Amino acid sequence: MTGTLGDARLALEVFRGTQSLPGTAFEAARARMECPTPRVAVGQALRGIASAAADISDGLVGDLGHILRRSGVGASIDAERALGLLAARSGPEHLGLDDDTVLGLVLAGGDDYELVFTAPAAAREAVQAASRNSNTPVTRIGRIEKQPGLRLLDARGQLMERRDESFDHFK
Repeated sequence: MTGTLGDARLALEVFRGTQSLPGTAFEAARARMECPTPRVAVGQALRGIASAAADISDGLVGDLGHILRRSGVGASIDAERALGLLAARSGPEHLGLDDDTVLGLVLAGGDDYELVFTAPAAAREAVQAASRNSNTPVTRIGRIEKQPGLRLLDARGQLMERRDESFDHFK
């Protein structure tokens, strides 16, 4: 996937009053919500490399889920890599957000407009070149598997029980 995830949802939760952030962290998260970065250049660079792609507008779980269902496959996501995707958490302040909250923001937050895509393992160098050439960070967060469904794995490779759903604009 490209970029970072969860910051737009974090800003929304600050507006809703369920989270609080120091000023600079809030302004950065708010900017991600109000002015997302279109990933057109990397999307074009991935043509012929990626086997499937979608923008992450309603949350990683839902938008990756669309790819998986249409492709008749499943996937496992590495929770440790997912935790590193929240840009607001990588700043000088830790923000006091626990891992469970961060996973919820990353997996189910909306309005990130990053790209989630699949590519064969043999295309790893080509994906990295597309990332460099488009000046867009790309992170491998998991792997596609034959068994349908989406699974989240902890650092030991054990299945984590979660019930994250896509962002619902009407909740």
